[in-house]
Amino acid sequence: MLKPSFEYLKDFEFKSGDVLEELKMEYASFGTARKDAHGNITNGVLFIHGSSGDYGSVKRFKPIMGPGKAIDTDKYFIICTTSLGSGGSSKPSNSGLGADFPRYTVKDMVNAQYHLLNEKLNIKHLKGVVGTSMGGFQSLEWAVRHPDFMDFIVPIVTGPSVKGRNLLMSELCNSIIQKDPDYQRGRYIHNPEDALEKVNKLEFLFVFSDSYYHHEFSDNAELLHAFNEQGIEGRKMDANDVVWRNDAAISYNLEPELSKIKAKTLIIGIEEDNFFPPELDAIPLSKAIDNSELVLYKSKLGHLGINEVEKMETPIENFLSQF
Repeated sequence: MLKPSFEYLKDFEFKSGDVLEELKMEYASFGTARKDAHGNITNGVLFIHGSSGDYGSVKRFKPIMGPGKAIDTDKYFIICTTSLGSGGSSKPSNSGLGADFPRYTVKDMVNAQYHLLNEKLNIKHLKGVVGTSMGGFQSLEWAVRHPDFMDFIVPIVTGPSVKGRNLLMSELCNSIIQKDPDYQRGRYIHNPEDALEKVNKLEFLFVFSDSYYHHEFSDNAELLHAFNEQGIEGRKMDANDVVWRNDAAISYNLEPELSKIKAKTLIIGIEEDNFFPPELDAIPLSKAIDNSELVLYKSKLGHLGINEVEKMETPIENFLSQF
């Protein structure tokens, strides 16, 4: 079982100009670390989770990650960070700042990871960056901002910007939260749980393929039970954490800068993904990035088809054989 470690970045400056005296970064690592003469790790692979995850999200890759597997931990040293704004890393709800926590961007999320690796973990160069969904945003941001820092990137079920349904979903979710009487412009005494329940139910409506809702439940009662369970889970979230993270997604757009990417790139998409339809995201992304490969597969789980990692195994293994 992975256990998190923590590092603290002093006087972290955000894109906005705001400065946090101490930014906590949660992470875990495993695999075989190789070091150069200066003690720097030379075979690191950074894994970045999606919007609702943390460092432990890497466990879904367990079937294809380990000694001798497609992502070979005898060959690579895996670093799983919890992104700024999530889990045990600094965010509005755990910082004591609440609504005064600095608004952050995807660029800030990557900058925090950069300082963690460079200053705290003795990693001056990565073999690669693997990211799923919002973690995919960050893998692309890494390759644009630090094009010589890694040999490869693997952005999975993601895109170069937030548009269409994705944009409207984030805007609507934030609106539902912000208009709740309990929200109080982020200075709430009581977390607006009713709004958070609605938000999580709304996302449940699109996260799977269309056919999933018709065929994967024995009857309507079972479907409604799953729907209501999502609402219960939503009530456990923190409103400001959700709003800040959605705002970071809304402001994300790398389309004008994709030509800066030098790293070899394996783009993985899911044909039934309602959030990142391949024809609108993965395919245009592959055309915009030189030295890229594209893999698409089918999954009734839609966006959550990332849980069917075995379908990625051979393409990832073939791609990583180059490094």
